[in-house]
Amino acid sequence: MSKSFKDASLQYVGLQDDTNIFELRSERFTNRFFILSGEGTRRLMAFPEVVGFDSYQSMLPATIAALRYLFPSGSEGDVDILTILRGGLNYPVEEACHRVGVRVRDIHFVSCERTIENHVITGLDIKYEKLRVTTDRTLVIGDIIATGDTLRMCIDQVIDRFRRKGGSIRKIIFFTIGGTRAVDLLERLTERISAIFPGFEGFECFFYEGIFSVYKDKGVSGINVPDIDFGWKDGVVSPQFRRYVIDNGDALFEKCIIYDGGARRYEIPVHFEEVFDYWYGILERAHGIDPVALVNEKLGYEGPLEYEEWLDVTGLHGCQYEGLARLWEDEQALCRCSDALSIEDMANRRIEQIHKISRYYE
Repeated sequence: MSKSFKDASLQYVGLQDDTNIFELRSERFTNRFFILSGEGTRRLMAFPEVVGFDSYQSMLPATIAALRYLFPSGSEGDVDILTILRGGLNYPVEEACHRVGVRVRDIHFVSCERTIENHVITGLDIKYEKLRVTTDRTLVIGDIIATGDTLRMCIDQVIDRFRRKGGSIRKIIFFTIGGTRAVDLLERLTERISAIFPGFEGFECFFYEGIFSVYKDKGVSGINVPDIDFGWKDGVVSPQFRRYVIDNGDALFEKCIIYDGGARRYEIPVHFEEVFDYWYGILERAHGIDPVALVNEKLGYEGPLEYEEWLDVTGLHGCQYEGLARLWEDEQALCRCSDALSIEDMANRRIEQIHKISRYYE
């Protein structure tokens, strides 16, 4: 579990519209951090075959559930939506607000694009903004957080504009497929925003399925992209998502949980190119990849582990989920038989499966 929340505990909040809601609690948190787990987001993040409008729709029930948790009657106030182009367009926040009955007063846009050379992020550039500055606003944002650099730059831009034009921000509700760095980032941003807008109440941040880590290197396969690809190690993953992935065979061995979130929604052929690059790369390297090390990397720990050790390393100590013991048993069983994993067979199987879907988007 990440050092950022070693002292935190994942508490079950309840079931809202078939979505499980957890809160990661710690006395040192200024903000509130939640994990949402629903059928649609589990499917989205386990299978890169979920693309286009289906990827948007898969996030809608969990997003609605989160807003209904925050706004039980749907009429406790109104919000502005801040869309960070283009990743933010994946998140169904406007439709979710409409379904819940929360009024959206304004929709703001900020475009922050990464400059990537040879799979390395070399810079960021804000190329477009549309902001209507008012006072005491609640912003709703959806975006992926890996390193957090894009979000930090966009928030800095928005805060600067609101400050200079006499506006103010009361709260930020954030939806993300995101990583562990988001926690410390939002805590730092809250300190800075509160100094500018004394009435700022902080962030309410909802992670879909887990708070994931980012790869620090190219991984066991030599294919993963540092600071972009998500993994489980040192993160806190919902027990429902861990269960879902274990029950769906090859899902554990995907490149990461999201690939390029923007491409799978709007540039589907580009998304499938990335998926194929990964699986053909796995096939090419199959005989040189240690299956035991690969399983350990994907599970986020070197197993097998005793039950209490496993609870500690996964961040699930004290989590109310009746299937924890069985989940632990099944993960340890996978660890014990991992040396029998045929990486070549798995790669061929996944390539064949993805080809059946991708040909419709060529």
